[in-house]
Amino acid sequence: MKWKKYTIETTTQAEDYMAGMLGDLGIEGIEIEDNIPLSKEDQADMFIDFLPELPPDEGISHVSFYVEDDGSDQAELLKNVKKGLEELRGMVEVGSGVISSSETEDLDWINNWKKYFSSFTIEDILIKPTWEELKEEDKDKFLIEIDPGISFGTGKHETTQLCIRQLLKYIRGNADYTPQNRAPKVLDVGCGSGILSIVALKLGASEVVGTDLDADCMISTRENMEVNHLDASLGTFYVGNLIDDEELQQKVGNEEYDIVVANILADVIIPMAPVIPARMKKGGYFITSGIIDFKEQEVVDAIREAGLEVVEVNHQGEWVNVTARKN
Repeated sequence: MKWKKYTIETTTQAEDYMAGMLGDLGIEGIEIEDNIPLSKEDQADMFIDFLPELPPDEGISHVSFYVEDDGSDQAELLKNVKKGLEELRGMVEVGSGVISSSETEDLDWINNWKKYFSSFTIEDILIKPTWEELKEEDKDKFLIEIDPGISFGTGKHETTQLCIRQLLKYIRGNADYTPQNRAPKVLDVGCGSGILSIVALKLGASEVVGTDLDADCMISTRENMEVNHLDASLGTFYVGNLIDDEELQQKVGNEEYDIVVANILADVIIPMAPVIPARMKKGGYFITSGIIDFKEQEVVDAIREAGLEVVEVNHQGEWVNVTARKN
């Protein structure tokens, strides 16, 4: 399907008025582009570690909307948009108000990204997208299948790989380290597609509990557990913010977990650190990543201040894993 994209050149002062006017005309899917830097509050709310470089903000905004290009005459709609523009001029500086148009394809955003996700290995684990055929030579490998759907987590990102390597070490063990508890109970904070929960279970965890802010993650996680032939009773998942939701903290439980894993962002891990030790058993491990390298020391300090001992710091590219123990 093709769409007509109409873009109004206006001012940042008027962009909200413009969006409201278009909404009143029954237009949905409005897109606003400007160069206004995010405030500190917005940056914190969006959990952004670093900001993109933007051109100077000159007060110009572009407000776009889309109309299905089905061959029908759109002159009446554009007439009403222009009329609305003129009415706004009496309330706010709208700038040039020039409307430009272009055509765009109705792309399948849910599926187009799949061409960038193909099978790969982390040590001896083969992680394969569900839509890709399993090669004959891979049929005997330690296999995990993932379809992130609309959730975060294919396993290919450096931060996820850092966490998986730590789960390998602290659940299955290696030549230098063999865990005492070979069937730990695991808490996965920010579970996303469920990949870390699934890795933990397939490595031998007795049970996983996961949390995420996004309810859609519960669907993705459940579907991925089923694809990997894992009993649904092995996982319990909650929607909510573990940082300040006391009811969720009680549901998750106290001193229950041998391993807590959190692949989120530094600006989430830092305020979350104080509530993690209460969830952990004595001798348990807190495995974190999602930490950009210049935030490493802040995260290390926050974890230490929470009373945990930092036992490992690992790097992959510009990303960092911090692993700590509750003594």
